[in-house]
Amino acid sequence: MKVLFVSGELIAGDIAYRLKQEGCEVKLYIADKSRQDCFDGLLKKTDDWQKELDWVGKTGLIVFDDVGYGKIQDDLRKDGYKVFGGCAEGDKLEKDREFGQKVFRDYGIKTPDTFNFDNIKSAISYIKNHQAAWVVKQNGHESALNYVGAMNDGSDAISMLESYDQHLGEDVSVSLQKKVHGIEIGVARYFNGKNWLGPIEINIEHKALFNGGIGPQTGEMGTVMWYEENENNQLFQTTLAKLKPFLEKINFKGDIDINCIVNKKNLYPLEATARLGCPSTHLQAAIHLSPWQDFLMAVAQGNDYNLRYKNGYGIVVSVAIPPFPYKAISNKFYAKDAKILFKKQLSEQEWDSIHFEEVSLKEAGRKKQYQIAGSNGYILYVTGFGATLQKARKQAYNLIDKIVIPKMFYRTDIGAKFLATDQKLLKKWGWI
Repeated sequence: MKVLFVSGELIAGDIAYRLKQEGCEVKLYIADKSRQDCFDGLLKKTDDWQKELDWVGKTGLIVFDDVGYGKIQDDLRKDGYKVFGGCAEGDKLEKDREFGQKVFRDYGIKTPDTFNFDNIKSAISYIKNHQAAWVVKQNGHESALNYVGAMNDGSDAISMLESYDQHLGEDVSVSLQKKVHGIEIGVARYFNGKNWLGPIEINIEHKALFNGGIGPQTGEMGTVMWYEENENNQLFQTTLAKLKPFLEKINFKGDIDINCIVNKKNLYPLEATARLGCPSTHLQAAIHLSPWQDFLMAVAQGNDYNLRYKNGYGIVVSVAIPPFPYKAISNKFYAKDAKILFKKQLSEQEWDSIHFEEVSLKEAGRKKQYQIAGSNGYILYVTGFGATLQKARKQAYNLIDKIVIPKMFYRTDIGAKFLATDQKLLKKWGWI
């Protein structure tokens, strides 16, 4: 099967590589100029995906892994192409936080207090007049700019916004969300335009850069995930199940996630991710037994599909180098083209547990060598899976110990807090 993979910033580029390994003919387009050398030597690339429409045809599959292409996807479907990824209203659900919160409320999902501003100065003024601990978020998914406030008078949020105003300018739209306390947990599922496909995905994200939830917010430093078949699961019924009529209405065909804060009595949806997630999609690759090509095509065609998967717990750990989680101002000190090395020969299972992002495969003397590509520091992700989370953690971290990347860093506590406290509380409260 031919697959045209259109990626904004390589959120799920590894899936394109896995589709090739399944025997598909794959062409990859990367919009982000800072990542356009990624997957060199690993995949066929194109610098104009629209010119490849005749190549992929209406029997092949077009995969979009990012928001921003929703209207294009809607038009392609009208023209008879098989498209996986999202739609115009799905894009709006994620990129426009005010719209997303309204959709939640319209479909019976209680939301925390959220206020949206077209410029930073207006947000600063609002906090000064409404003192509280505030969470600052930028529309879209530039999560490195997000900030979770700690001061009850909002003074730390104001300080961050004043810095953003100085360096980013007036035209940056931001949202303020009243801080709520509890455990952060996500619930996701694939939708084929008419119905759910596959089980419920429950995930625990770790966004802070350092162990213990310390440091700046990143896209993601690691995730714990498991699949749930029980349709009566309280987490699912309180969130995604209520959105089914909306997803049918907008003909959404992809994976959708709602990240929440829960406590003993309440659930507060924070945001929707109406696209493939990173690194959650890489973790799904460790859980799924069915071929990606069959599953993605079923979603695109609106067909039923019996997804085969492993029962147990999965973990994914992000392995990065500086300047992650920020973009490089200068590439002078970036370790571009440095070799990615391995202390020991890896097994087939271990290779399958490594998921590339800013990696290329180039000639190095008489052999080919994996090397650092891109310029953002999002190098690769390592997954582990087991009957217990303890076993999954051991598998992932044992594999990371065999990888040598110049200046590499990663969190060593992914899943630790869930094991120590959160799992018991979530079960006691009835959420899982």
